[in-house]
Amino acid sequence: MWAAARAAALATALATGPSAALSHAAIVQAAPVQAVAVHATYDTGEPMAEAQITVFAPDNPAEPWLRGIADGEGRFVFVPDPIPGRWAIQARTAGHGAMAYVTLDAEAAEAAPLVVAAIAGGGIDPLQRWVMAAAVIWGFVGTALYFRRRRG
Repeated sequence: MWAAARAAALATALATGPSAALSHAAIVQAAPVQAVAVHATYDTGEPMAEAQITVFAPDNPAEPWLRGIADGEGRFVFVPDPIPGRWAIQARTAGHGAMAYVTLDAEAAEAAPLVVAAIAGGGIDPLQRWVMAAAVIWGFVGTALYFRRRRG
């Protein structure tokens, strides 16, 4: 049964001959622009894959100007509007997050979007390290005092 169906399909295809293929054109337009490239990573260097990216414009820092998702390597690119000032970029995933800032100066904003300051990293600063160390030490001391009290 299947052999007969295949033979009929092949005979039909050969009998009708070549047919005109319908096609359509593709057009790609490209123009150079000044963009901001974000690369979100953990302090271990591992990329923040598919992190939620939120961009805040300098003229309205309370409301997101743009929301997006980073790729598997933690990368995200956007072209800011020509609004001078400090743009804030937030990357968040799985309870972790960091902020970075890009400054667009007024002269460049009038001509074209131009990034004049690189994105600052969102690592752990020395104060955070001291607070974490103090919390760990306090945890050890508290546990030791608790067990010492129970024995006595």
